[in-house]
Amino acid sequence: MTDEVQDRIQNLVDANDVLLFMKGSPLFPQCGFSSRAIAILNHLGVAFESVDVLQDQGVRQGIKAFSDWPTIPQLYVKGEFVGGSDIMMEMYESGELAQLMSDKGVAPA
Repeated sequence: MTDEVQDRIQNLVDANDVLLFMKGSPLFPQCGFSSRAIAILNHLGVAFESVDVLQDQGVRQGIKAFSDWPTIPQLYVKGEFVGGSDIMMEMYESGELAQLMSDKGVAPA
């Protein structure tokens, strides 16, 4: 994987308070896990950006190495890797994800 792809991913993570690397878009998720991740973020009412990994093979492969996490979607909050949809779901149900957003000062949508 190229440094250019890693730099691009780092810049995206740095530029957005809440960033979801996903398959598809928030309006048209292309997999169930991405759909669930969008639903969680929408329920939390936080502003977020997304990157459609299906549009960029470099990012699709690069994000897995970047986070050392094998699956997509991947959620980043204020530059910190949070996890995939299963972790997001567990954290959402326990209230941890809302607390994390609050602790990090994430703006509401």
